[in-house]
Amino acid sequence: MVDTGVRVKRAQSPSGSMLAFVLALGLISLILGTSYFFPAVPGFGILIPLMLSSIGVVLSGKFVIPMLRKVKAGQIVREDGPQAHLAKTGTPTMGGIFILPVGLSIALIWSGFNPAVIAACLLTFGFGFVGWLDDWLILRYKSNKGVSPMAKLGLQTPMAIAFCLWLNHYLSINGQSIGLVNLPFGWALPLGLLFWPLALFVIFGSSHSTNLTDGLDGLAGGTGAIALLGMALLVGATHPELAGFCACLSGSYLGFLWHNRNPARVFMGDTGSLALGAALAATALITNTLWGLVIVGALFVWECLSVIVQVSYFKSTKRSTGVGKRLFKMAPYHHHLELSGWHETQIVATFYIVGMALVILAIALNYFS
Repeated sequence: MVDTGVRVKRAQSPSGSMLAFVLALGLISLILGTSYFFPAVPGFGILIPLMLSSIGVVLSGKFVIPMLRKVKAGQIVREDGPQAHLAKTGTPTMGGIFILPVGLSIALIWSGFNPAVIAACLLTFGFGFVGWLDDWLILRYKSNKGVSPMAKLGLQTPMAIAFCLWLNHYLSINGQSIGLVNLPFGWALPLGLLFWPLALFVIFGSSHSTNLTDGLDGLAGGTGAIALLGMALLVGATHPELAGFCACLSGSYLGFLWHNRNPARVFMGDTGSLALGAALAATALITNTLWGLVIVGALFVWECLSVIVQVSYFKSTKRSTGVGKRLFKMAPYHHHLELSGWHETQIVATFYIVGMALVILAIALNYFS
């Protein structure tokens, strides 16, 4: 065999630091670009709180992470997960305890304690508290069980119902049509009383989906920051106070990437991931932009669907053949890609790109409709 001297160089995976830096530039560019083309969107009203929250989380993490190490709040990694993740055992978790206080406090102050922002903050904090309890039990008993699914649902349900009761009052006093779900191009879907089961489904589904997405360094934090900013840009012209709320939390999750980028020095845990979904759901429900949430949160929806499809397919094939088969190598889908040979940062980069494209799609759809 003749050696031609030509060597094929394998494509290098982007570093975690590079991904975080490019994402920050991308979000800032998205804010400035959207504000330029759509002057009704309060550009600085979104950019400033985003930057304040981001800086606040970066600084807070420098104090909190050493404390988490000191109390030995190390992650218990699932043995049935990707074997490469076993090396992450012991990495501090529960990072949501410094994501949420920064973002929520700045959001309240920035909005002048607007009632809608207070309600969104309470739902976000409540779901974050349930996540913290789950994280704490996992660490306390050194297992991956934590709060059982039924107990978790039992804790979240009163919070979700209380939010829906407030939402009913809020919509009534503001003269909005209760049970009428807005769609693009001026369409609307009259659901009547069916709106309330849908509202509960959106809250639980959004929170569960973002929780499932939290599986790789920088994945949930980055995609969460993108989706929250997408909601901020969608509602900025009509609900600037909630745009500020989303911007603050977007900045918090963006700042968290300083500590969570690959290789992660801390994980957000359920404290941060459950709260992320609740914040997105609260914003969409208050502003009647559920269609926007479906688009900017499509990655979270897909992650959740991949688990549902995987479990359903396994049970179906087991009933028919006696041997359960898997459609994906592992669910959620990001683990399937990982076991297919993708590097963590390649997966995260792809999700970031798709997430940004979804936000641009939602903004364009909102404009043309």
